Amino acid sequence: MTAKWMKWMTELTSRKWISRLMGRFSHSGVSRLLIPTFAKSYGIPLDEAEKDIKEYRTLNEFFTRKLKPNMRPIHPLPEGLISPVDALITAMGDIQSGTILNVKGQDYSLQELLNYSPRTETYNHGYFFVLYLSPTDYHRIHAPVTGRKLESEHIRGKVYPVNDFGMRHMRTVLSRNERLITYISHSLGEVAVVKVGAMNVSSIKYTDAEATQWNRGDDLAYFEFGSTVVLLIENGTFEPLPELDVGSKVKMGEPLGRFCPAKKTKRGIQPPLE
Repeated sequence: MTAKWMKWMTELTSRKWISRLMGRFSHSGVSRLLIPTFAKSYGIPLDEAEKDIKEYRTLNEFFTRKLKPNMRPIHPLPEGLISPVDALITAMGDIQSGTILNVKGQDYSLQELLNYSPRTETYNHGYFFVLYLSPTDYHRIHAPVTGRKLESEHIRGKVYPVNDFGMRHMRTVLSRNERLITYISHSLGEVAVVKVGAMNVSSIKYTDAEATQWNRGDDLAYFEFGSTVVLLIENGTFEPLPELDVGSKVKMGEPLGRFCPAKKTKRGIQPPLE
C-alpha cells in the first residue's frame, strides 16, 4: 500500500464521529469481552495492574487502569524532572527560537502547539521531550514536578494517529490534534505538559479537574487509548540526562534530567543523576 493511499485512509478514519463511536464502544459492557485479546495482543504486563483482569467492566476501564502501589518509584532528587508517563522518546532537544526541530522529520512552531498562548515566550529557548505512548503502555499521566497549576487550556482539534506513519506523513499532527495543556509552576521555573489526543482517543481527562497543585508523581490525567505527551521546560532552567536519546524507553517516575537556576545553566557543570 502506497504512502499516498495510507494518507488518504488516515484522513478518512481520523474523523471525530469515528472516535466518538469507538469511545462509546470502549465504555460499553460488551467491550469487556475484548480485554483478554487486547492484553495478549499488546503484551500488557497484567501483574502490574491494580486489579485482576476479570474485574475490569469495560475496555476503557482496563485501558485507563491504575497500577499496584510502588510499581513506579519516584526518583528522589528534589531538583530532578521525572517522566510523567511510560513512553518512548521520539524527539528531544533544545527549542530553537520557538521552533521544535526534527520531530519525525518535521519542525513544529511552538506558537501553534500552544495555540498562540502568551506563555509561549517562556519556552522559546527551553527544552522539550516528545513522549509516545503505545497501546502497550500504562496510560496515566503524572505530575513531572511538585508545583501548582498556573493555567489549563483545552484545544479542540483533529484526531490523527500519532504513530510513526501519522507523524511522518501527516502535516504537523501534534499541533493539529486535540490537546489538553497544563502549565505548572515549580520552585525552579515552569513546565508545560501538553497532552495530545489521537485517533480513537475519545477524550483526555484530568483525574481531578479541581486540583490546583501536585507533588511529583501525583496522578494528573489519563488518555483513553494511545497518544503522546509533549513536555516543555522553561528557558535556561534544565539539563537532560546525557544517556537519554531519541529511541530511549522511560517509565513514569524515572529522571529525565535536573533543574538549575537559569543564570547557572551551562552544559557539564552539574554532576549526573544517580
